[in-house]
Amino acid sequence: MPVSIAEASDDLVVQAATKAQQVKSSFLRYVWLSALAGAFVGIAVVLLISVSAPLVATNSPAAKLVQAAVFGIALTLVVFAGAELFTGNAMVMLQGVVARRTRISELVAVWVASLVGNFVGSVGLAAVVHGGGTLSGGPGAALVAAATKAKDAAAGPQLFWRALLCNMLVCLALWMAARTKSDGAKLVVLWWALLAFIGSGFEHSIANMTLFSLGIFEHSATWSMLLRNLAWTVPGNIVGGGVVIGAGYAWLGSVRERSALADEVAAMAALEPEAAVA
Repeated sequence: MPVSIAEASDDLVVQAATKAQQVKSSFLRYVWLSALAGAFVGIAVVLLISVSAPLVATNSPAAKLVQAAVFGIALTLVVFAGAELFTGNAMVMLQGVVARRTRISELVAVWVASLVGNFVGSVGLAAVVHGGGTLSGGPGAALVAAATKAKDAAAGPQLFWRALLCNMLVCLALWMAARTKSDGAKLVVLWWALLAFIGSGFEHSIANMTLFSLGIFEHSATWSMLLRNLAWTVPGNIVGGGVVIGAGYAWLGSVRERSALADEVAAMAALEPEAAVA
């Protein structure tokens, strides 16, 4: 069975305090961990493009499902290898703030450090992939060009709402993983939630960093296109993962579940004298 909401919330609150301390004590190491997370998500983006581009080129209806099925490697690498992903930190740090274990200034420091590190890792991974030429020309480059063009054509509010829904699912994946004790169960919940967000066509700000960077190096996208996308998707990711999932479950864990636990303990205590008489 999953651990309780209150217990999982407590664990994430401890994580929030740890992240805040890491940024203070070793900023460069924290940014490096964040760069790794950006690269790990970038690997998932490159894998998605590589395996689905031939299917997209033939208008195969299986293309979207294949894309969704392989993207789970992103959070698998982040969680099991150990890295700092901004979209996950949107949830964790707000839980720390709700529990009053971390300050707003610490939340901002972690968010900024992880976002900057993710950007560096994403662009760096895209540069290496471009240098290797595995996506240059052919269906891979065509898919990158089409995807960045479609994202840039979307209205800002559309990007915001898609980003909100995306990080709800990403942070639900991390939240469910926090409530499991088995590594196998963690892998399953991470995979399913990411399948849902990719298959639905939602917007992940960090994944977009790699996608647009690949387009930039292939001259099918521009930095201004990427910055416009991030201006809408980063806030959407914060609201979806941080406010809806992070703050929402922090409140549930601190109010409802703890109240129910207190009532249960009180009821058991009231029965103890009767049991002793019997």
